[in-house]
Amino acid sequence: MSHLKSVRVYFVLSVLLILLVVILLREHRPSFLRPDLHLNAYISTSDGSVTVLDLANLHIVQRVSVGPGIADMREHTKRPEIWGVCSTGGYLWVLDARTSQISWRIPVGPLPFSIDFSPAGDRAYTTSSASDQLLAIDVPSRVVIGRAKTGSEPVQARATPDKKLILVVNRRSATLGIHDAATLQQRAAVPVIPQPDEVLVVPDGTVAFVLSRSEKRLSVVDLRRGVLVTNLELAGNPTQMLVKPDGGELYVISPDAHGLQVVNTWTHELGDYMLLGSAPTNAIISADSGRMYVADSAASRVIPVDINNRRIDKPVNVGATPSAMRFDTSDPSTRPTMLLVVNESSGDLGILRTRTDSLLTMIPIGPHPSRLAVKLF
Repeated sequence: MSHLKSVRVYFVLSVLLILLVVILLREHRPSFLRPDLHLNAYISTSDGSVTVLDLANLHIVQRVSVGPGIADMREHTKRPEIWGVCSTGGYLWVLDARTSQISWRIPVGPLPFSIDFSPAGDRAYTTSSASDQLLAIDVPSRVVIGRAKTGSEPVQARATPDKKLILVVNRRSATLGIHDAATLQQRAAVPVIPQPDEVLVVPDGTVAFVLSRSEKRLSVVDLRRGVLVTNLELAGNPTQMLVKPDGGELYVISPDAHGLQVVNTWTHELGDYMLLGSAPTNAIISADSGRMYVADSAASRVIPVDINNRRIDKPVNVGATPSAMRFDTSDPSTRPTMLLVVNESSGDLGILRTRTDSLLTMIPIGPHPSRLAVKLF
């Protein structure tokens, strides 16, 4: 009887050990990823290439030459495609996620810097900053279907969530152009802070915030009336803005101020300030609104932040000069299992477990990686 009990104990222990090994070996693999699905990361490098990384098996699939001066890159929300901008060549490029090859190059004019998609995904928007133009591209046909005059040196175009407007950041003329999404024609040009770089719209599409990386101020624009509401004084020069998914708070990251400032998007007032580290530059918020990760470029680490409780958790050491970050999923119903961190100076990609906020691995990518996209297909 005693011998039989010992056999049972050893059997149970053996099964548990096998299960533990399987879990450890497959811990990085997203739980929602079926065998017929693929999950890849796309990282741009300074030599004009994009590195394709299989996130299920953590190995490099391909290195694709796309052209010099990669200024922006993002995944299409509904098609198995990655779109990017080559500012030096004056074109957009389209990478087929299924083949990891460039399928199209679309000339748009000199010095494009950014790209955005309409909420429906049927149009792409960009600007030619040297010719002061806003362009609309039909996504299925890759054809430029509209052009409109902008202010001087447009550097960014963003579609509003309500599908009605295209907002254009005009750097040299220091204006936010409000364009009709159907015709691309400009409805208003709102004066904002000098040398604006970026615009962010709250989810209900009523208010836009305009950031300049050379100014310690933030412009607030009422999109319904097409007027400047106020310029908010910041603690330091900002590098990034993020809005809470419910739209109630805006977070402004500033390495000069060593932290972030909170803006109430309803009252347009500055609220809390959080001291984070040496030089926080980039951040990302989880879809459930509760978790933020901030890259400290000077300290070579990522700082987890509990936004709801204003609490900073233990930092995670990564490579040199961490910058762009993405989760392994953008689906609000799916909890991310990995956080990807581009390390510009060390030329690698750090992969963190979000369950334990610990470093899983570092993967060499290439010279000075910067842009990052993730696609499930």
